[in-house]
Amino acid sequence: MRILVTGSTGKLGAALLKQLKDLDYQVKITSRRKPEGEAFPWVYSDLLSGEGLEEAVKDVDVIIHAATSPIKNSKSIEVAGLEKLLSKLNHIHLFIYPSIVGIEEIPFQYYRLKYEAEELLKNSSVPYTIARATQFHSFVEDLLLSTPLFKRYIIPGKVKFQSIDVNEFARHLIDLVNKGPQGKLDDFCGPDIMTLREMAELKIKVNNETNDVLSIPLPGKLYNSLIEGKNTNPLQKKGQGDKSL
Repeated sequence: MRILVTGSTGKLGAALLKQLKDLDYQVKITSRRKPEGEAFPWVYSDLLSGEGLEEAVKDVDVIIHAATSPIKNSKSIEVAGLEKLLSKLNHIHLFIYPSIVGIEEIPFQYYRLKYEAEELLKNSSVPYTIARATQFHSFVEDLLLSTPLFKRYIIPGKVKFQSIDVNEFARHLIDLVNKGPQGKLDDFCGPDIMTLREMAELKIKVNNETNDVLSIPLPGKLYNSLIEGKNTNPLQKKGQGDKSL
C-alpha cells in the first residue's frame, strides 16, 4: 500500500510519520518546505498555487491529508487548496480527511472552513473517509495552560474540552487505511469532558504547583458555544487521559 501524508511538519503529521515508519507501507510526504531528518521520500507541493500536486499524488493509493492552516491563508489552504488537490485524484483508493468535532455548530472562521472542506469532499468523486476528533491535549496545554501569570492561570474557566492524545488519533487514522472509504465516521473523542478550570486545578494538583486559578468570562457566541460543549461528544469517549500532567 502506497501512502501520501500531507502536512508532515505539523503535530498530527509528525505523529503519523512516527508510527508509519514502523509499519509495512510505502510512504512519501509532501509539503512546501522539506522537513529535516525524515525517513521518507519528500516531494515539493504547494496547496496555495497548486504547484507540484500532480507529482506528489502520483502512484499513491491512499492520502492522509494532515495539511492545515488555522491562522494564515486559511481559506486558500482549507478549501481552495483542497479543491486543487482533489482535482488530481482520479486514481486513488482512499482520501482520509482529519477534521474537528462540532465545526458546524461553533462560530469560528477556521471551523467553518473545515466544514466547507468536508462538504467539498463529500460532493467530489473521490472515495473518502472523514474522521473528526476533539482538540489535542497539547492544543489545550499550549494555548491556555502553558504559562501562569503572577502565580495564576488566568483562563476562561467555564469552557469545556474533551481532549485526546495526538498519537492516539494518528493511530486511528492509520487503522483506516485498509478499510476503504467509510464516509463520515463517528467522532473520536477523549475519555473525559472537563472545564478548563477543572483541567487547571488537576494540573496544579498533579504537579504540586503553588499556582492558583482565576476564571474570567469572555463575550460572544464562540465562548458560549464552548461553555455549552459544542466541541465535545459525550457519546464517543474513546481516547485516554492526558499522561503529561
